Amino acid sequence: MRDIISISIQEISRLEVMQCIKAKELTQTKAALMLGLSLRQIRRLYAAYNKQGAVALVSKKRGMPSNNRISEGIKQSTLALIRKHYYDFGPTLACEKLREIHGLDISLGSVRRLMIDQEIWETRSKKKRKVHQLRNRREAYGELVQIE
Repeated sequence: MRDIISISIQEISRLEVMQCIKAKELTQTKAALMLGLSLRQIRRLYAAYNKQGAVALVSKKRGMPSNNRISEGIKQSTLALIRKHYYDFGPTLACEKLREIHGLDISLGSVRRLMIDQEIWETRSKKKRKVHQLRNRREAYGELVQIE
């Protein structure tokens, strides 16, 4: 039985190009221009495609965590500081204070994401809007309300 491989659209286009190269319908140089890769990269991909088939074109990083992720310890210490000192701050000011006072060099985007995930801060679109009662329209154009 065959294994099922999930493949992205970019990888499908690479597979089609590799099939064209194998069928001698396309040169490696033209394939490199089509895919926006170097000739060396096309040769490497084609050699792997010949040995392993379509599996060779699937990214090896799929399902792996990012190399640039924040460690769990830094996340927990940042959240503890935010909850203790900066629970009513927005992400920008909290990030500045973490950097100035605590010497914690963490990006604004990371602070924002942590605060949103922990429901410390809400984006404008998520905040509940205040409902204001509508007033009755005036009977005549330009009419003012007289208050005594």
